[in-house]
Amino acid sequence: MKDLIIAGSGPAGLSAAVYASNAMLDFAVIEKFPMSGGQILNTYDINNYLGFESTDGFTLGQTFRNHAEKAGAEFINDEITAIEKIDGGYRVACTMGEYFAKTVIFALGATPRKLGVKGEARLTGRGVSYCATCDGSFFKGRATAVVGGGDVALEDALYLANICSEVYLIHRRDELRGAKYLQDRVFKNEKIKLILSDELDEILGENKVEGLRLKSGKTFTVDGVFIAVGTEAQSGLLDGLVEMKNGFIVADESGITSADGIFVAGDVRTKRLRQVSTAVSDGANAVYSVEEYLNQI
Repeated sequence: MKDLIIAGSGPAGLSAAVYASNAMLDFAVIEKFPMSGGQILNTYDINNYLGFESTDGFTLGQTFRNHAEKAGAEFINDEITAIEKIDGGYRVACTMGEYFAKTVIFALGATPRKLGVKGEARLTGRGVSYCATCDGSFFKGRATAVVGGGDVALEDALYLANICSEVYLIHRRDELRGAKYLQDRVFKNEKIKLILSDELDEILGENKVEGLRLKSGKTFTVDGVFIAVGTEAQSGLLDGLVEMKNGFIVADESGITSADGIFVAGDVRTKRLRQVSTAVSDGANAVYSVEEYLNQI
């Protein structure tokens, strides 16, 4: 039985791997995809991670993976199908085998909810984004659009209005759902143009976003579109084992969950900001909590 299994090799999981190596724990990282990096692999350009003025997600993900490997991390390329509580720890069942550990750091992340419209998948990372604070600076002085009507969509629109020439806020209902104080700020911002009771039908452009077509038939030119219609936590494997809120695993920065021996790191936990920097921090904190736990059992 290992000291630790790390589920997932995005920034949180890889950070945990480095810290677990330094702590000389007997552990392994289980990742179903052949490449590490998680959601950042879909990011065309990253300019807000300290020490990297500009890099792409693939390069950053490989840099993280190489660091973890050189630190001595063991990687298992397999898909986790179940996590079960047993005497003395947990059984982690996978497609090709099963593993046993005293503790688990769950770092499978979260994925932005997609609209499923034409052009969305093809142009993701080329004008289609799911994070305004991550990618908004690339559209300084240009026209953009935000899809959604909740708090995140309103905050994104307000953020983009500070740097873009104009921002279209598209929402399928006849009124916004976000907090009233955010709505007031949106209504008062001359750069934000509201489009209500309409839906995005197609994102136009061949190699980059060039415009949008709505279901009403209206088309207009934008250089970027930010989709803010929710996030889906990849937490199903822990259903019934830990406390969750809206699908996200309840934990603070310590990564300590409601289940003894299960810790969480990265976008899959309850948190305000989901960025590479916060995921890396989560991985470090979770290993510290694991060490404390192992010293007590």
